[in-house]
Amino acid sequence: MSLVVLLGGARAGKSAVAERMALAHEGTVIVAVAGSEHDDEMRRRIQKHRDERPATFGTLEIADAENWLSGVPADALLVVDCLTTLVGRILGRVWMESGGDEAEATGVIGEELELESTLRVESLTLALAQRRARTIVVTNEVGEGVVPATPMGRLFRDLLGAANRRLVGEADGAWLIVAGRCVDLAHLPKTPKWPNTNKRRNV
Repeated sequence: MSLVVLLGGARAGKSAVAERMALAHEGTVIVAVAGSEHDDEMRRRIQKHRDERPATFGTLEIADAENWLSGVPADALLVVDCLTTLVGRILGRVWMESGGDEAEATGVIGEELELESTLRVESLTLALAQRRARTIVVTNEVGEGVVPATPMGRLFRDLLGAANRRLVGEADGAWLIVAGRCVDLAHLPKTPKWPNTNKRRNV
């Protein structure tokens, strides 16, 4: 078992780092993708990713499948690209199952919707953390202090933030990708030390 988490902003280079790590693996590599071809521009983006992916990599387009993880060979290196989209799909699926009421998206989020979404995201992160084979999870660091305008947006932010924190806590390696550079999170402190206030400062 070996879990690696790569997180960062959009276009920071997370997928490229995941690909380079996966290329070093001698066995089967499966890339699980959850993008949806809902417009022409997105179709072009998805096709570009397919064309650039190494031919030796298998692709599992999970779309709206719930139990997709059971279809991944137990000994394959799994690249999840990306957790952000998966969390969004889980939230959307639960919302639709609850009736998809328009008021739910812009008004008050029901406790059942929040609880069911949380349980499903936690189930996914636990399953990824417990895989016996190597796993690389690509995800986004969302929010950065911005508060979404809708309850659904805030719930999505909270779900993804909690999932990221949980996976990094379980991971054997975690890197923050910033402009193509990798910052190793594994050895950074969880609680910083108070600065030495007695240290003389140059003025």
